[in-house]
Amino acid sequence: MDRIESLDVLRGFALLGILLVNIVAFGLVSSAFLDPGIYLTPIGGIDYIVWAFIELSSEGAMRTLFSILFGAGVVLFVTGSTAKSGWLHYRRNFWLLVFGLINIYIFLWPGDILVTYALSSFVLWFIRNWKARNLLILATFLILIGSLQNFALKSSLEIARDAAEGMKISISKGEEVSEETATWAQVWIEHENDYQTERDNIPNEIKNKTSSYASAYEYNLEKANETIYFLIPFFLFLDALMMMVVGMALFKLGILDGGREIGLYIKMMCIGFLIGLSINAYEVLLITNSNMGIIETNGYLRFTYHFGRLFIALGYLGLIIVLIKLRKFNSLKFRLACVGRMALTNYLMHSVIALFIFSGAGLGLLGKFSWSQLYLIVPLIWALQLYISPLWLKYFYFGPIEWLWRLLTYLEIPKMLR
Repeated sequence: MDRIESLDVLRGFALLGILLVNIVAFGLVSSAFLDPGIYLTPIGGIDYIVWAFIELSSEGAMRTLFSILFGAGVVLFVTGSTAKSGWLHYRRNFWLLVFGLINIYIFLWPGDILVTYALSSFVLWFIRNWKARNLLILATFLILIGSLQNFALKSSLEIARDAAEGMKISISKGEEVSEETATWAQVWIEHENDYQTERDNIPNEIKNKTSSYASAYEYNLEKANETIYFLIPFFLFLDALMMMVVGMALFKLGILDGGREIGLYIKMMCIGFLIGLSINAYEVLLITNSNMGIIETNGYLRFTYHFGRLFIALGYLGLIIVLIKLRKFNSLKFRLACVGRMALTNYLMHSVIALFIFSGAGLGLLGKFSWSQLYLIVPLIWALQLYISPLWLKYFYFGPIEWLWRLLTYLEIPKMLR
């Protein structure tokens, strides 16, 4: 089956873009992503500017674009004249699950998306034959559910915060505190304590992660289990599923393969960036005005979060396909397509490189870089993958992990050498 150029280019772009967000969790302490105030307060300077730029342009959006493309890939695999059986679909994604578990537990990356994607794919099989219209309705419903969940969690924490502040005032005045107020206040106190515990634990975290692979592995276990047993079922599964359904619909509408007129993609680009950047700018201002408050910095506590990341992703989608249609940047486009064809290998390579640079398995440089300094490393990894991927595919049909994945899926040895 011929490859679809736009899907490969978009996948390569999204894969490299994901590193813009993940590098923070790779190179700083684990709490930095949800509690950036550790590094960014007092607000100002180059670190804050870099953080704000990534929040505006990339956070959530690259993951969304990757999820959209995964949904399209599922449709491509299980429908049409080259449709594969359900057995192959489930076996293929079982092994994706295994790769994800290796990434989490062996490569020490609790921020892995492969496990979530594999689990989501088990659901996607049942809606593979839905029409695009019905898929869009389902996607809208899931996005609203996710957004309402965010709103409900934020509202609950705000009630708890107000109760805690009210309780302090009442106690200072010698007034009686109601049982309901005390209960809500305790919720906030425990929430604050969890964050403070993470901050107090920073020296211990750095020591354990940088001493040796064994100590880093042991320290990672708690975070890895938190991903598997809490973050995926309560947040990440829905986060991925909603955007995968969007991807299935867009592929069935003939949008992702670049087959529609260029005007449509220009509209997607303009509308996507206009709405997405407006939402993200509002969120950046909200976080800034709260002085990096622990409620405001958490995307899963913002009603607008899923809308912002979706529209930015659609903006990038439109932009990339417009450039493909105009035949601009052909050399870069070719290299991005090669990165996209080796997306699984390159994604796992991010974890391996980070393991070597930041953990005790290698250089042990965790916590040695400021927020902005980490972004000096990103272009080096980009350059490496943009160089290696075309070179590898010049001699081989598949990336090494793609080859292994194909072998495990079809139970036959794929041809590797060209």
